[in-house]
Amino acid sequence: METKRLTEPRQGKEPEEAKRSAGAFPRIISVDDHTVEPPTVWRDRLPSKYHDTGPRIVRAPLKEMTFVGGKFAPTMGSPGDDGPIADWWVYEDLRRPLTRLDTAVGYSRDEIRLEGITYEQMRPGSYSVPERLADMDVNHVQSALCFPTFPRFCGQTFTEAKDRELGLLGVRAYNDWMVEEWCGPAAGGRLIPLTLVPLWDAELAAEEVRRNAARGVRAVCFSEIPPHLGLPSIHTDYWDPFLRACDETGTVIAMHIGSSSKMPSTSADAPPAVGSTITFANCCFSMTDWLMSGTFDRFPDLKIMYAEGQIGWIPYILERADVVWEENRAWGGVADKVLRPPSELFAGHVHGCFFDDAFGLKNLDAIGVGNVLYETDYPHSDSTWPKSRQVAEAQMSHLAPDVVERIVRGNAIELLGLTGEGLWGPSAPTR
Repeated sequence: METKRLTEPRQGKEPEEAKRSAGAFPRIISVDDHTVEPPTVWRDRLPSKYHDTGPRIVRAPLKEMTFVGGKFAPTMGSPGDDGPIADWWVYEDLRRPLTRLDTAVGYSRDEIRLEGITYEQMRPGSYSVPERLADMDVNHVQSALCFPTFPRFCGQTFTEAKDRELGLLGVRAYNDWMVEEWCGPAAGGRLIPLTLVPLWDAELAAEEVRRNAARGVRAVCFSEIPPHLGLPSIHTDYWDPFLRACDETGTVIAMHIGSSSKMPSTSADAPPAVGSTITFANCCFSMTDWLMSGTFDRFPDLKIMYAEGQIGWIPYILERADVVWEENRAWGGVADKVLRPPSELFAGHVHGCFFDDAFGLKNLDAIGVGNVLYETDYPHSDSTWPKSRQVAEAQMSHLAPDVVERIVRGNAIELLGLTGEGLWGPSAPTR
């Protein structure tokens, strides 16, 4: 049976009804979308000796796949085995299929299941720049910052690899593709680069930040909770070279839910719906870590953002953190390094990102207008595409136009160093 899709235009133009209702609503700058990397990203950029061990696509049956207790477990079949066919990323010992959850837009909610897919079965905007721009037009989106898929949200795939030389080449190859192709001239400045670093070496990470900052990149992926990846915490000085590079180059540290490779859950047998409800929890834990680490006093220009964490939980955490800092700092281990109230540190350094959070918007005064960014999460199953503008209009109807402007695009322009028109400078058309 043919899968039913939501109906929408494919030529990059909004329907007339949408145009009439859009009015003066500002064009969206989404700070959390995703790209599904084309099959040849690494084969085109790695030395030939790595073509059999570097990341590559193999088409094979999917024998089994589960996602329970926050853990994703697929099993790859051999040619001739029974089972649905999927495109798999193969890298050293890793076998990772493309799934419907990677690219779900265009399907009704009831048809989005945990299943393997091929490139032909996904929406072309997932991996094609022209098609992505067209889908952005449909959704009233001007510009978008995109997180990776195969490398995972902060490059965990390369961090876990055995061959460090190949892992570093893999990180750099992804960044070159991101800057030169995904966000290249064909994107007209509308796709904003977000790069990776080799997390296993803070000095190499700093070098990669500076290499990319020199070509206009102003955002880098990082893990929300590094110890979950077997890495030092933010409470150590291990990350100082990386943090200093970000501080000095104006590079924003972007942390996506799940960038610790450990999605929150309550038990090993909890269904995915449990984890999906509490995805903000990792952001909550992570932000508390950063606020109590002393990092922002040591690196006064550092900025961080939490993608897909929503914002409604932030006011209470700030309230509680301030109480702890004021009343418990003598024995709480922060008296000599956290020199200002956590809520003050938040205001100057932290941004929360959301795509559907009416409660958070009702409590915007307790968060701060300048600390909130909007996103659409294209092409994931949670995405509000193709109705992100309508969702925003409904949830922001009580806000003044200048506040809406800041949330939907102004804050992103300032944070990411975009042009006044909301475009990424190096790729923006010459005027």
